[in-house]
Amino acid sequence: MLNASFKRLWEGVEMIPESAPLMCRMSALAATALTLSLAAQPVMAKAPKAAPASVSAAPATPEGPRRASAEERGLAARLDPLARAAFWGRESDLDPRDAEAAVGLAQALRAMGKYEDAAQAAQRVLITDPKSVEALLEVARAQVGRGQGFYAIEPARQAQALAPRDWRAPSLLGVAYDQASRPEEALAAHRLATSLAPENPAALCNLALFYASHGDAREAETLLRAAAAKPGATMAVRQNLALVLGLQGRFDEAEKLVRQDLPPEAVANNMAFLRAAAPGPAGPPRSWDSVRTAQ
Repeated sequence: MLNASFKRLWEGVEMIPESAPLMCRMSALAATALTLSLAAQPVMAKAPKAAPASVSAAPATPEGPRRASAEERGLAARLDPLARAAFWGRESDLDPRDAEAAVGLAQALRAMGKYEDAAQAAQRVLITDPKSVEALLEVARAQVGRGQGFYAIEPARQAQALAPRDWRAPSLLGVAYDQASRPEEALAAHRLATSLAPENPAALCNLALFYASHGDAREAETLLRAAAAKPGATMAVRQNLALVLGLQGRFDEAEKLVRQDLPPEAVANNMAFLRAAAPGPAGPPRSWDSVRTAQ
């Protein structure tokens, strides 16, 4: 499986802090969104952060448990996915109509790979607020994360209709269409996302990975280099660039990028994967799609 460092930005799709609006897609080799690994367990660049003392369970009042304050909710974004799931699950239990808590729970569950549970948490918001853009996006992300892009299309379309200037919905639609084997619509959606947010590294990264998954490594490299140069570019953007370079057999360049963000054992795993996946001296370059199939 693909190392955790080679993944799409799902927030999103972890390929990035969950606070990010949309992870640039996980590598096409992993077939989305949202996290696969060469090793049995993902190799993380940094250990998960423990829950800050101020974000632990809010003390009970004489009237019973109280909801977390705005400050405590803001600090929750720093927690690892399991701790975030516990935090937002508690908040959601205290008030089932709390949309922020339900979306936060969905994001945390998705980061843990619990895509069906994440979709259900976001769907609960839509029962009372069917026009919640954040909940619609989370439903779509969860479907993409479980590899069911077809079922992500409708919620992503609804989110796009409600927020037509928001790049996240078309970028997510691009991933969903691609999973549903609708590449022309996928490319159009990705191009719309980059036209709405031309300076956003996640939108550029998603478009780049579309090209890479369809065998155009040169265009993917150009876009990923542009994304990596943008303010706010994350480790995931650099690691996806390393992946594209490595799959072209340019191992020295790829390894320099990998070493910027990852510990030695993760570098070794990633480079072993790339050397195994890259074309041999007698064969033509392997497309990302063929590598994905081989995996």
